[in-house]
Amino acid sequence: MNKKTIDAHSAREWYLQKFEDFQAGLNGAKATPFHEIRLDALQKFKLLGFPGRKDEEWKYTNVSPLLKHRFDQLAPGGAVTKEMVDQTAFRAAGKNLVVLVNGKYAPELSSYRAEAGLIVESLAGSREKHADLLEKHLARYARYDQETFTALNTAFADDGVFIYLPENTVVEQPLYILYLSRGDQEGFFANPRNLIIAGQNSRMKIVESFHSLGEQTYFNNVVTEIFVDAHARIDLVRFQNESVNAFHIYNLQAKQKAESYFSQVNIDIGGGLVRNNLNVELDGQRCEGHLIGFYMGAGTQHIDNHTLIDHARANCESNELYKGILAGKAQGVFNGKIYVHREAQKTNAYQDNKALLLSDDAVINTKPQLEIFADDVRCSHGATVGQLDEEAVFYLRARGIPEQKAQSILQYAFASDVFQYIPIEELQQEIDEIILDRFNKL
Repeated sequence: MNKKTIDAHSAREWYLQKFEDFQAGLNGAKATPFHEIRLDALQKFKLLGFPGRKDEEWKYTNVSPLLKHRFDQLAPGGAVTKEMVDQTAFRAAGKNLVVLVNGKYAPELSSYRAEAGLIVESLAGSREKHADLLEKHLARYARYDQETFTALNTAFADDGVFIYLPENTVVEQPLYILYLSRGDQEGFFANPRNLIIAGQNSRMKIVESFHSLGEQTYFNNVVTEIFVDAHARIDLVRFQNESVNAFHIYNLQAKQKAESYFSQVNIDIGGGLVRNNLNVELDGQRCEGHLIGFYMGAGTQHIDNHTLIDHARANCESNELYKGILAGKAQGVFNGKIYVHREAQKTNAYQDNKALLLSDDAVINTKPQLEIFADDVRCSHGATVGQLDEEAVFYLRARGIPEQKAQSILQYAFASDVFQYIPIEELQQEIDEIILDRFNKL
């Protein structure tokens, strides 16, 4: 047994031990039906263990640096003030803000007031008030029997955000969810668990943003489940700008019913080791699903995006566009799969992945995949990797633009079509500013 195997085994044992502490603190929550799911997820985690490089889905992402740490799920967090929230949150959020600190819902820092009919609460607080909805939807979409980190999150799931849009509910103001991570000591482990249910003919925009308050090392293991019922629409924007010492695992599972619409714009510019598993199931005719993303890494950052758009029914359309910029010794991974079932005739599916490498040491591993079992479809995919056009840089410099500024302009031009998909104008402008500032520092 080699050292890496030992690390994986001892890390698994550590989390199994931590679960005993976690379970002891649940008190009455152990009597709820969901606790049986927790216990089942723990057994699945025990069987699955942590992935190694021989696992095809983790071939280009080494989790050994994560496994060397002994994160404490019960570690106390540092105090977070309103001033810290104001300094970190998007300006566009205004009073439409829900705040989580180290994975826990913080009502004293939140300012969101739900519109008529809409429910926005802590997952922990919804356990009794909305037991029927949670029993029907929670842990029903994200497959904890197949994915280690989803199993780990499900076992430790206690708090997060619960959103319910009753049918025919249209919410005009976007909801901003701010995840802040801060600890008095290094080594904490957060497990935000979110459930979003959109009833028939409902509509809403949601923004998730992740930030660190400090440079400590920690592990953020997030699962978001979304159910989009017939004729409903959910637009989701995710922005991750955590410390380069942070480990960030994010699992999204969206399930769509007939004639629904789901879109995610996913942006990663922070984190030391980042892995996103983004899965969308089009489980009704005439659905429309979109996965749009941008990632930017420098130093030794590692950013891995694994996507799956699962066409289960006929007459559906999907579009996927991912772009990345890597500098220094940063590494990126894009593995995008489009799966078309035999019943999914008349499918239109498009996927495009492009990466820009700014140094000789930057690395991108890209793997677009099509698995098609229907014969009347239109599907395409492509992947390109390149560097900045030296002639374009020279052209801009010849017109008096400094080299760094010229490079920033070209980098933004490369990435800008991704940001056009952000469905909130004020937020798009704010993210533009952040990205341009980051380009100037590469």
